[in-house]
Amino acid sequence: MKPIATTRSATGIPTGRLAVWWLIASEIVIFGGLLASYVMHRIGHAEFGDYAAHTNTWAGAFNTLVLLTSSLSAVLAHEAAEKGQGPRAARMLLFTILGGAVFLIVKSFEWTAEIRAGYTLATNMFWSFYYTAAGLHALHVIAGMVAMAFVARDAFSNRELQRVELVGNYWHFVDIVWIFLFPLLYIAK
Repeated sequence: MKPIATTRSATGIPTGRLAVWWLIASEIVIFGGLLASYVMHRIGHAEFGDYAAHTNTWAGAFNTLVLLTSSLSAVLAHEAAEKGQGPRAARMLLFTILGGAVFLIVKSFEWTAEIRAGYTLATNMFWSFYYTAAGLHALHVIAGMVAMAFVARDAFSNRELQRVELVGNYWHFVDIVWIFLFPLLYIAK
């Protein structure tokens, strides 16, 4: 039997879905504030373009492809869950987790090279924004991977399949944030 908190809602929207959308709305405020601050500084500091030229655009582009591909596997997981195919949904979630892991591995190599080149959090305001925004995003990637692992575990047993959609929505949000970060931090030079 499901707890009553997950089966009723005054809005007519399932409680879990409503909770995820509230979480995403709060995260939009956090990332929106950070990105708005970055854009305001960028407008006032033309030298940001010179600093951005030292980011690895190819690594950022590859990571964009990885995250978009991982979103596809999250969609396929949701499709499988809708059809009651829990084990297939779990496998698709594992592919999504793999995409997150590849993203983090590429990011770690990228950051290692940048730090060795002398571009650290303390170098200047651009690099402070860069590491803060990309680091906050990476933490959200990790959180999504952990949540997906728990959902995939249940999905393997055909349990709680509605959670596949919820974790997928969170993952899509994380991908959308990267779609904003990539051009702002890597391309706009």
